[in-house]
Amino acid sequence: MHRTRPALALAALSVSACLLAGCDPGPARDSDRTERLPAASGTAAPPRIRLNATDGQKHVSVRRGGRVGVEAGRIAEVSLVTEAGRAVRGTLSSNGGSWAPDAPLEHGTAYRLTVVAAGDGGHRTTKKAAFTTVAETDRFTGTFTPDNGTTVGVGMPVSFTFDKAITDKKAVESAIEVSASSGQPVVGHWFGARRVDFRPQHYWKANSTVTVKIRLDGVKGAEGAYGEQDRTVRFTVGRSQVSTVDASAHRMTVVRDGKTFKTLPITAGAANSPTWNGQMVISEKLISTRMNGATVGFAGEYDIPDVPHAMRLSTSGTFIHGNYWGADSVFGRSNISHGCVGLNDVRGGDDAGQDGAWFYDHSLVGDVVVVKNSDDRTIAPDNGLNGWNMPWGRWKAGSAR
Repeated sequence: MHRTRPALALAALSVSACLLAGCDPGPARDSDRTERLPAASGTAAPPRIRLNATDGQKHVSVRRGGRVGVEAGRIAEVSLVTEAGRAVRGTLSSNGGSWAPDAPLEHGTAYRLTVVAAGDGGHRTTKKAAFTTVAETDRFTGTFTPDNGTTVGVGMPVSFTFDKAITDKKAVESAIEVSASSGQPVVGHWFGARRVDFRPQHYWKANSTVTVKIRLDGVKGAEGAYGEQDRTVRFTVGRSQVSTVDASAHRMTVVRDGKTFKTLPITAGAANSPTWNGQMVISEKLISTRMNGATVGFAGEYDIPDVPHAMRLSTSGTFIHGNYWGADSVFGRSNISHGCVGLNDVRGGDDAGQDGAWFYDHSLVGDVVVVKNSDDRTIAPDNGLNGWNMPWGRWKAGSAR
């Protein structure tokens, strides 16, 4: 008689223990069983359990796979254990309508999940499933720009580069939603199998906000490539600044919010190494950087370790930057560079009165630099963040949606 009371107390605690730590229910079966207790009355609907994995499913998300929800009832018991029997701890919501593991599940691991839900009419529903989470080697990740919370220029696209080739472009593109507070429609365009950029037909409206909802978790991008990213990113578009370089006139006109802000003398690409024409977006700002001709096909022609106020315009090595090695007389009069746009500057870049410093200080990543009247062709849309050089009809044709 003295042994019955502890046993009863332990039984009363079993539901809480299952909810918090997970209990081993034995071999999992794909079952959806509803019972009605003898004392049940009325016509209340039985509880409906929602799982984020089906029985036998593979490549399940480590963040969503173990989550449980219920409608028309409350969760009474949850057991989530590995194939080896190790319980997964989780937390029940205050209203009993959902349960989630306290941490992401392990990659490439088999789990058994059992859920029991109780309804108001005396119904009890049980659901079981066995599943395996996605392996580390079967994931894909997209690096993207711009970063959350940044302020960028009006030309900044949203650009994703994936670490694996994507074959189901529609599924991946549909899982990325880009919207602007300005109401501008935004469309994606694929550059090959690893990159997709999003932009409106015309530059972003100044002082607007762009929201990027990334819902790639569990999305199959290709065989052996499942997404895991699930986050929302917001960035601000600043004032409008578009600067036009006239290579033949050796001048750059900076237009801010529709008005001429400043005109600066420049030097562009020489006759045998002209600057690209077209709309180019500043993708990177470097207060100082090394420029070696060997990296862009001009081996032995230059190697400058401390180029000041450098702003990248293309992946292939086009910059607009300060130039301290050219004579003052070349700026505004001749083109001497290997394809970059040069502004007068001093070594070390510590003179704020120089044109190179001024333009650097008054530029944002995402600002547009337009080059015209150069003896070269228009830059390719995928050479940097320069999709503005593609007609809108062709841009939309490159969407997978």
